[in-house]
Amino acid sequence: MGPRAAETANPMPPARPRLTLLSDAHVDAVHEASLRLLSELGVRVDSPRARDVFAKANGDVRIEGDRVHLGREVVEWAIRVSPQTIDVYDRRGKVAFRLGDDRTRFGVGVTNLWYQDPATDALEPFFRAHMRSGVRLSQSLPNYDVISTLGVLRDLPESVADLFAVLEMVANSTKPLVLLISDERLFPTVLDLLDALHGDVGEKPFVIPYLNPITPLSINEGTSDKLLDSGARGVPAIFSNYGMAGMTTPITCAGTLAVLNAELLAGLVLSQLGREGAPVILGSLPMFFEMRHVVDFYDPQTFLINLACGEMMARYRVPHAGTSGSGEGWGPDLLAAGTLWMNQLTSVLGRVGLAPFVGSSLNSKAFSPALTVYGDEVIGQSRRFAEGFEVDDASLGVEEAIEQLRGEGHFLMSPTTLDRYQAAYAPGTVPHVSLEKWEEEGQPKADSLLRERTRERLAEAEAPGDHDALIARGEAFIAKLGL
Repeated sequence: MGPRAAETANPMPPARPRLTLLSDAHVDAVHEASLRLLSELGVRVDSPRARDVFAKANGDVRIEGDRVHLGREVVEWAIRVSPQTIDVYDRRGKVAFRLGDDRTRFGVGVTNLWYQDPATDALEPFFRAHMRSGVRLSQSLPNYDVISTLGVLRDLPESVADLFAVLEMVANSTKPLVLLISDERLFPTVLDLLDALHGDVGEKPFVIPYLNPITPLSINEGTSDKLLDSGARGVPAIFSNYGMAGMTTPITCAGTLAVLNAELLAGLVLSQLGREGAPVILGSLPMFFEMRHVVDFYDPQTFLINLACGEMMARYRVPHAGTSGSGEGWGPDLLAAGTLWMNQLTSVLGRVGLAPFVGSSLNSKAFSPALTVYGDEVIGQSRRFAEGFEVDDASLGVEEAIEQLRGEGHFLMSPTTLDRYQAAYAPGTVPHVSLEKWEEEGQPKADSLLRERTRERLAEAEAPGDHDALIARGEAFIAKLGL
């Protein structure tokens, strides 16, 4: 008997790939750098309401004008008292997933100004009809766990566009929703609309507001007040910053990580001083700023920062939201595909919690249904890779292998092949065919098949059964506002 034979006979966990970046010493170094930034530089806080909340911390917070300086004690208190996990519900009241103690979750979005035709890549302004069809498409795709605000409705007045966007999202999906509200003044009204459509939105929250401070080290009034409003109503909020290395953050990965982490900790302190135990999700969207063409984009180092941020939040035991690899490319093209693959694969192998924004192209300004469909496949295959494989007696199959190789000499008709073949490989939009078959079918282009399948899925996607009732109730609510 070999030294490992006894182990093989016992149940073993699957062999799974993992990706780890930071050591304990790295985490400590980043944490200490962030604390020093918060103490010595502080954070600019525009909202008088938020500054009053910070003042609750008394001795460990120093306020000088609009600048708030945070000491170690209040930061580490906020880390201790914030929830380590957050139950996210679907619209039917069922727990969809538990963020902070779960695999990476993905979503579609976010706030695009344009709609990119899946057949031609032509652009048109993002309208209410595009929100309706895009949300239904996202509802039908199995690997998206949440749906984020797909676009800004440009066929409605700004005074009500956010409200109708939320209404279409609620009425056309039952999945959890990540909400981005363009008009900050409407945020409390949006929560009231959700209460009118669903009941107490904080009881079993299926919506997650997404909030952005202004890097470097600034919390604008709209962000801080929405964070406080969310916490007061028991609604989990994502507090996520957007850093451009070499412009709004240092050019080095470590320097960018320290600045972004400091901002996240400031948001955490504010949320817990506003309401101790308020559910909050922290994360970053690190980008690289390219000076020649004045554009920001993902590169390999920004994916490292994304992974490192996930590991920092895992060490703090704070739920995390990170990048989605979306926004690159000019549609469903090579650049977009490569970025999606790198982001999604590294995310599921690392400690990324929620990656809520897939399906955008052209620097995150255009919603691409075709890229959304392709992104669903990338997520599915990345998850299969991250699952690894079983190493047990049944999977090793030594007895069957001996029998097959002594007899038929192959495994085409083996019992295990016949039993598992359908589940062994993940089918995709583009079939795997031989050169001869490809020529026989007229040398089809992979992106053409993707576009055709996207049009089919858009046509097939249906609304939930209560769609009409929700639309009627929401439109009546909005009409009463007189906006």
